[in-house]
Amino acid sequence: MLSSFRFLVPVAFVAAVAANPVSRSLVLHEQRASAPNGFVKIGAAPADQVLNLRLALVNSDMAGLEDSLYAVSTPNSALYGQHLSKDEVEEFVKPAPESVSIVNEFLAAQNVTAKSISPAGDWLAFSVPVSKANEMFDADFSVFQHEETGKQSVRTLAYSIPTELQGHLDLVHPTITFENPFAHLPVVSSPLSATAKEQNLTSRASVPSSCDSTITPACLQALYGIPTTLATENSSTLGVSGFIEQYANQADLTSFLKAQRSDLPSDTKFALQTLDGGSNPQDASDAGTEANLDIQYTVGVASGVPTTFISVGENFQDGDLEGFLDIINFLLNETNPPHVLTTSYGQNEDTISRALANQLCNAYMQLGARGTSILFASGDGGVGGSQSSSCTTFVPTFPSGCPYMTSVGATTGVTETAADFSSGGFSNYFGTPSYQSSVVSAFLSAQGSTNSGLFNTSGRGFPDVSAQGENVEIIVGGESGTVAGTSCSSPIFASVVALLNDRLVAAGKSPLGFLNPFLYSDAGKAALNDVTSGDNPGCNTNGFTARTGWDPVTGLGTPNFPALLSAVGL
Repeated sequence: MLSSFRFLVPVAFVAAVAANPVSRSLVLHEQRASAPNGFVKIGAAPADQVLNLRLALVNSDMAGLEDSLYAVSTPNSALYGQHLSKDEVEEFVKPAPESVSIVNEFLAAQNVTAKSISPAGDWLAFSVPVSKANEMFDADFSVFQHEETGKQSVRTLAYSIPTELQGHLDLVHPTITFENPFAHLPVVSSPLSATAKEQNLTSRASVPSSCDSTITPACLQALYGIPTTLATENSSTLGVSGFIEQYANQADLTSFLKAQRSDLPSDTKFALQTLDGGSNPQDASDAGTEANLDIQYTVGVASGVPTTFISVGENFQDGDLEGFLDIINFLLNETNPPHVLTTSYGQNEDTISRALANQLCNAYMQLGARGTSILFASGDGGVGGSQSSSCTTFVPTFPSGCPYMTSVGATTGVTETAADFSSGGFSNYFGTPSYQSSVVSAFLSAQGSTNSGLFNTSGRGFPDVSAQGENVEIIVGGESGTVAGTSCSSPIFASVVALLNDRLVAAGKSPLGFLNPFLYSDAGKAALNDVTSGDNPGCNTNGFTARTGWDPVTGLGTPNFPALLSAVGL
């Protein structure tokens, strides 16, 4: 899936194609048998409706980049920690000159001008009406509606490309990939008092009894041994992704810190970066539950770590990927991207095409090779996917199936058990990576024939790890409340990683970067709290069951900061 290949096309033939596009032969490139579950076709798309299309060119050497990623991310490697520079990554990623030439010849023949939208030049963007898109790609762009939400989008179930573009053009988007109909947001559990009670969190000898019903930073410090001492390294930063007009409120953070982290300066602030027209208005009415959760449980847990809220607007350059690719390209374009990136959004794997999922996954590989730890919430629908209500086979989520990021599931309770909404399972697109092959094999042996035929036994298993995800107390618009979801868990685990990075950088060492080879090593596994009870029901089944070792409910377990500090050599 990662290998690239090229066809060398004679210049004379290219010129002939450009001069006579009508005679071009087309070959089917991508198709899906039907729209994803819940979508229905309404009718043909208006011929004059403008489509913003994106082309992904075949990369030069993704297999080589994968080798380099594992070399700098595997603890026993001689190159461990020697992360790649921006230029080094782009050398692997940039398309071959002949690919650029042939694709541009094709576009010129169609009187289309495209612009590059990625640092390595492997993504191009242009706009054409539906009638032109249908002609260029032998497509049938139609209007599809999601029955439950009413959202409409223009898609085709198949498209073709000229034969001379094979091996040079990876995909056209958006074509057979459908929008995510459900925003992955935390579920509001219950309201609390308008003003949270202040606590002294600096001297917890044991887990507070209140943690049985409400999770706060004090609970996490006690459960996971997270230190309260301030980070010291300004160069080791933590990024928090913001999408779908979710805004992080500074006043709410101040109130949260006064109530929950009185040992920290209450005027502690987070930085802001924006792209795609993003913003972060500060009216109380604009405060977002997800954004506030993510900021309060990074700033309020990763004590003193410089934290940046990255707000992605609605002017997407990546088509209807809703900024998922844009934010990675934005960070790849930086000389010093954040050492940790946490994202609490996702979608069902079957809504995205295999080729596009591979492209996004490869983007995470690029950022991981640069030294960024990428964490995503696994989803909140158990084995039913991302808050899915109906299914006949288990539904993996994306990007949790991608092997180059760290998927975070959820636990609940002081004696931790799996949260029943914690999405987990096995990808239908990506195979089991070598770093987890032994633990996945052990799980499948213990699983036996239970739920046989409902999931892909050769797929990449997720989540990788987990953290508390239920009854988590936050402040939104000045009001306290509790929320639940793996979107609580990802920023919590990311904060632990950020604090580890701070200690590593202070000791003159590299940040952890891509986490999974370390987490699945003997030292990494021993530094996590194994969660061995609970399950994640869905699709009219009990789902998977947490058990000793890795499982597709809680992964390898929850963090133990002192043990992890020792495992990374400090």
